Amino acid sequence: MQQQNYDIPIHDIKTIVEVEEYSFYYLVGFSVLGVIVLLSILYLIYMYFKNKNSYNERKEHFKLISSVDLDDTKKAAYALSLYGATFKNDGDRQKGMYENLTSRLERYKYKKSVEKFDQETLNYIELYKGMIDV
Repeated sequence: MQQQNYDIPIHDIKTIVEVEEYSFYYLVGFSVLGVIVLLSILYLIYMYFKNKNSYNERKEHFKLISSVDLDDTKKAAYALSLYGATFKNDGDRQKGMYENLTSRLERYKYKKSVEKFDQETLNYIELYKGMIDV
């Protein structure tokens, strides 16, 4: 018997080629991107509710000044002095007007019973309300 030679060249079979696999990198990239988007959305929601519920002292004091019952003279004098102080540092004009108003309100405080506001004091109160910038 003869020995057969099996060194026949095969032309149909290619050599093994290494295929690059990027699916892990895609998974990590999309995961990081998803976390960033999720955190951004949560931050925007947090800021929306934080600003919505924030307390604005100037607005609240302006509402209180506007809703003061001027028929109850003694309480009104105290309230106008207290809440009006929030706006006295807005400018020289507001500061002077606030000091003028508080000096006019002094006679309606610290007494057991007081008379109603006179027309000049009521005009100063309305003028001071009109000067307030919220």
